[in-house]
Amino acid sequence: MSAQPAVDATDVVLRTHGLTKVFRGFTAVDAVDLEVRRGTVHALVGPNGAGKTTLFNLLSGFLKPTSGTIEHEGRDITGRQPEEIAHLGIARSFQITSLFDKLTARQHLELALGSPTGIGYRFWRSEKRLARFEGRAMELLDEVGMADQANREVGHFAYGQKRAVELALALALDPSLMLLDEPTAGMGVEDVDRTIALIARIARGRTVVFVDHNMHVVGSLADRVTVLQQGAVLVEGSYDEVRTDPKVITAYLGQSHV
Repeated sequence: MSAQPAVDATDVVLRTHGLTKVFRGFTAVDAVDLEVRRGTVHALVGPNGAGKTTLFNLLSGFLKPTSGTIEHEGRDITGRQPEEIAHLGIARSFQITSLFDKLTARQHLELALGSPTGIGYRFWRSEKRLARFEGRAMELLDEVGMADQANREVGHFAYGQKRAVELALALALDPSLMLLDEPTAGMGVEDVDRTIALIARIARGRTVVFVDHNMHVVGSLADRVTVLQQGAVLVEGSYDEVRTDPKVITAYLGQSHV
């Protein structure tokens, strides 16, 4: 596999060096060195237990590393709290949807937009003040193709629609970097294809790192792929390079994917 060419430090949005997480003697993430280039879509793949979600939790501040460092835009963010990391322009979506069934899609966006001002935390007293975010909320919903569903309670939405609203919530932070954890998990084929198109659209002008088991998704979206095995980087390269690498075939993809 060809080596990744050297790039200017200003073109690296996210970098880890020797990032390690140990749980009671079990090494979940093992000395991971990762570079994510500006304006690219970077996939993290690997079998169950490879350390992908643990790595995401480290990058987004939900876990503290045992050792190693994380840099965002050249700034050391190792060990910072999730809310601090979010305010630096890193947005994360989770594998499991976490929306409020009785709130509309628009209300979700208004709360997200209002939270930096403190209004979002007092939404039961601030409905009129939240209304000032309606215009931007509608723009974000339109960006993910959900403007026509803005005033429906999300409890009535199909699974793919809920994931679209969650992407809009991530966009509400105006992030320079988006971390998407299993964005197509649990979806049928039609929803997967719609979500691929949606992620491709919102990735324009942004940097995206995502985890997904679906190699159709990875092949459709990723400019760069990092394969993890037992917490360590096994190989890295383009999708075509990775999918034909003998180590990957043996460890994860299997002959049927070649």
